[in-house]
Amino acid sequence: MKSIKQLAEKNDLKNVITAFIKLIGLAKLSKKVNFKRKSVVSLTAVVSWLLATKFARHSLYRAQAAKEFTIRTARNVLNDGRINWQRLLCLAAKQLIARLKPVIDRRRRLALIVDDTLMSRSCSQKTELLAKVYDHNLQKFLTGYRGLTLGWSDANTFLPVNFALMSTGKPHNLVGHPAVSNDQRSVAGKRRCQAQRPMNTITLELIDQALANGVPAQYVLFDSWFSSPKMFWQLKQRKLDGVGMLKQSIKIYYRYRGRAYGVKDLYQRLAASNRKRKEHYLYSCVVEAHYQDHRFPLKLVFVTKRGNKSRYLVLATTQIQLQPAEIIQLYGRRWQIETYFKAAKQYLALNKSQIQDYDGLCGYIAVTGLTYDLLAWLERQNKDDRTIGDLFYLMNTALPDIKFLDALVYLIAVLQKVKKDINKQVAQTLANFLSYLPAGIRKVLRRQV
Repeated sequence: MKSIKQLAEKNDLKNVITAFIKLIGLAKLSKKVNFKRKSVVSLTAVVSWLLATKFARHSLYRAQAAKEFTIRTARNVLNDGRINWQRLLCLAAKQLIARLKPVIDRRRRLALIVDDTLMSRSCSQKTELLAKVYDHNLQKFLTGYRGLTLGWSDANTFLPVNFALMSTGKPHNLVGHPAVSNDQRSVAGKRRCQAQRPMNTITLELIDQALANGVPAQYVLFDSWFSSPKMFWQLKQRKLDGVGMLKQSIKIYYRYRGRAYGVKDLYQRLAASNRKRKEHYLYSCVVEAHYQDHRFPLKLVFVTKRGNKSRYLVLATTQIQLQPAEIIQLYGRRWQIETYFKAAKQYLALNKSQIQDYDGLCGYIAVTGLTYDLLAWLERQNKDDRTIGDLFYLMNTALPDIKFLDALVYLIAVLQKVKKDINKQVAQTLANFLSYLPAGIRKVLRRQV
């Protein structure tokens, strides 16, 4: 696939969003995600307006109303409990992956990445299923949710694929109103039951939903929070190989050369042997893990913890054919989901929603994921290595830099005056420079030069 050229003058924000909506086929997906409204307002129109509102950095209460509908209509669509927002994000990611597949090397390992992030809501007390959530960074409980996210990566592009807004199953940790409905026959009821069950169980459900909707993957990457012999075994039953960081727990044992060891005891055993430490890792070995009556091999890699040579991390995978360097490289791809969380919170206001309805919050997360998909798609198509943050600000029309434009206009005007005296190569360089400028700057230059 040829690299798509820089956004032309006609491709303003509205046209970019329209092209993206057509790319994922949102009009056809509306029926598949159970969008049912008696009005003439389509899901495509509402989602397009929500994406534009994201780039304008406006909340739903301060955004500029669309010509076809009011802001209240958009909020009602988000709060509609019949819409399957999880499936919408899955199907949109599937369409983008299908577009990327022809340019992905067959040797590239496709992976799903799972992690959760804290979505704090300190000023809200009446939101449905709001709970006390433990923040591991601050070492204290905060009011909010856990945003469980499943992403897809080919090592170049990360796309959010599925999500679940997790609450708590313990009544004494519940702060907001209890669930309005737990009816498993409805989408809203399933969503609320999902929020109150264990996170590892929901992780497998999200993976099953992604696979059922056609998202291709060979591996699942996760940190120590999701890591356990049970998780590795259940992923293997789905024909997926897990790659995760092991907990250094004394309660979990692995069999190595006929004896059961905890992770710390196994490290001491390897350190006491005559094995030499490798350049990029400490030790590697194959052990036998067990879950209930099932026994299966795991390959462990002990890696020095960055910034503290006296401590180590333990990576594990059920794909024992991988070399230790390949396991380390594959697990390092997990950092892409952390980058998504940072971009979603910093640029897309993931944790700053004023919506009080639980269904509305799920819709808000789905729209945030679609916005990131749009930015990731543009980043993949651009020639230059532009970051998600740069793309976000380029598409934000509310941030012009007048002083810079004045200086640039003066520079171009001077260069064009002496254009006759310079050779063709410099003239071509000038033309190339102008063609690579963002569309907004080229508009100003053509008006003033």
